[in-house]
Amino acid sequence: MTTESAFETAQAQLRIAVDQLGLSENDWQTLSTPRRVLEVAVPLRRDNDKVEMYKGYRVQYSTTRGPSKGGVRFHPDIDLEETVALAMLMTWKCALTNLPFGGAKGGIAIDAATLSDRENERLTRRYTSEILPIIGPERDIPAPDVGTDERNMAWMMDTYSVNAGYSVPGVVTGKPIVLGGSLGRNSATGDGVAISTREALRARGINPVGATVAIQGFGKVGYWAAIALENMGLKIVAVSDVHGAVTGFKSVSDLWNHFLKNKNLDAPGTDRLTNEELLHLEVDVLIPAALSDAITGKTAPGIKAKIVVEGANAPTTPEGDAIMNDKGILVVPDILANSGGVIVSYFEWVQDKQNYFWDVEEVKTNLNSIMMKALYEVEAMAKDRKVTWREAAHMLGVSRVAEAHKLRGLYP
Repeated sequence: MTTESAFETAQAQLRIAVDQLGLSENDWQTLSTPRRVLEVAVPLRRDNDKVEMYKGYRVQYSTTRGPSKGGVRFHPDIDLEETVALAMLMTWKCALTNLPFGGAKGGIAIDAATLSDRENERLTRRYTSEILPIIGPERDIPAPDVGTDERNMAWMMDTYSVNAGYSVPGVVTGKPIVLGGSLGRNSATGDGVAISTREALRARGINPVGATVAIQGFGKVGYWAAIALENMGLKIVAVSDVHGAVTGFKSVSDLWNHFLKNKNLDAPGTDRLTNEELLHLEVDVLIPAALSDAITGKTAPGIKAKIVVEGANAPTTPEGDAIMNDKGILVVPDILANSGGVIVSYFEWVQDKQNYFWDVEEVKTNLNSIMMKALYEVEAMAKDRKVTWREAAHMLGVSRVAEAHKLRGLYP
């Protein structure tokens, strides 16, 4: 069977977890069906007065364990199936890390790079107004994702608040600090990836100091993961963006400074690689931190890393996963490895509800505590049930959602 879409991958992973847990067909029907799906038309008046129409989505996959939570993407390849898949993964991720949330995801099928700042604001506000009836701090809490950032969250928060008649900072997370954002939120996903990498090395008996890492992606996840890992003493040997990969740089900070000035990774002394060549470098750890379906039946055979830590959502197809398992590669799955973002989003939501804000050390300490607990639970489940870390992570997340469904019962 060939499954190359994020939706088919998520469905296949859920089916395996349901079967391994011995859940019923009734459970499968409940767990495999999104709670609420909204597709909206989002008109945009361009700066030249031309009006264009775009499709927008918001999927609330589950609200059984609490309000749904998930990012908003502005990317041309977004469609409803992918949005459902990512909302499903968010559901298991929140349950795995024991956050009181269900999973959601949303976005608009547009290339954010084509938008002026004024167009971006108009599009964000109109999208927010279209999904307004189903979001809120007790219903569904959006956050930044691919193609969006804290500016978009500020506009979403303001649009919601204007309609409510008072400020509602808890309606979104990933906001600017002055609007109720949390310290440590920008780096949170990358910090979580770094913690996962450190613990995976420990599980394999490899000293993190001096261990080599290749990172596919140098954005909000890849950059912060690289910084955190370098601070832990690991050696980042290659990173990439959409144009390809480079190796031979002195430090991540030097490369980032060059990127900010020149908008490319071609710093003096670096050598060019393709993104596929990066995947096949002989390193201790490979971190796919770009978009989905990077590791497939085609690319997986050449992977030489001992450990793969999934910074992106759904970066591995089932075929790629099976090949890495056969090669004995330890894979830290996305719903565990990149959960730092939603964990610190939870902290932001809590701080907004209390109107009491933490310092960055408290945020990082609590993030480490939750990540470590989830990592040890997955490792223990994998050993006890003789399954992979991915299977263990999904079994833990799915079982907690299934248990919550059973305890709440079926209405009416």
